[in-house]
Amino acid sequence: RRFNIFIQSTKIQLSLIARELDWKMRWCLISPSIALPPSSSLGYGLRRRRFSSAITSFRIYATADGVEAPEAAEEPKEEHKLKSESPSPSSSSSPSALGKDLKKVVNKTAATFAPRASTASKNPAVPGTTLYKVFEVQGYASMLVGGILSFNLLFPSDEPDIWRLMGMWSIWMFTIPSLRARDCPSKEKEALNYLFLIVPLLNVAIPFFWKSFALVWSADTLAFFAMYSWKLGWLEKTE
Repeated sequence: RRFNIFIQSTKIQLSLIARELDWKMRWCLISPSIALPPSSSLGYGLRRRRFSSAITSFRIYATADGVEAPEAAEEPKEEHKLKSESPSPSSSSSPSALGKDLKKVVNKTAATFAPRASTASKNPAVPGTTLYKVFEVQGYASMLVGGILSFNLLFPSDEPDIWRLMGMWSIWMFTIPSLRARDCPSKEKEALNYLFLIVPLLNVAIPFFWKSFALVWSADTLAFFAMYSWKLGWLEKTE
């Protein structure tokens, strides 16, 4: 009889303790700032971690027959997509950016030092006009005459003279300025800007290795047509 009384009193005490713990847990959910005793906070923390991990890893859906079917969350896939779609830092530095910078430097240098119109009016040497043809004929004729002088065919001399020197520099002094004076397309103007900077380098560098007026003029002519074929696309196959 005493044993039964002891068991009943124990059950009552356990039920009271369970109610007190339940009340404290509910109160902590309402106001998280109140701390729990060490004995109950441990169990509550474990339950909360398990509950939060279950929420992040699974999504519960109700089916027609009342059975709950778990489905894996798609958050890692979304993160993977964002990482794959993020641009790589190496794509920012491309050869096209270097080419644009070089083009800007060449055009600015040529516009600063190359001969240009003294007025800000529109260029009258537009395609189809007489002035356009005059500048074009003058440019290629000066190239031809410069070749004749460089090869010592006109005003021949056994020693270097002013005529052969003018023939060597004829492409830079007469051909390129005459062609730039026209209202030519942007690609041709860009090619002439490059030539305005490349030809003097060739004329100064080549005599250090081979002192020949004819060789310098030939190198200038080769650079002229190579630049035109590159910028104007002469060697590209048309469909």
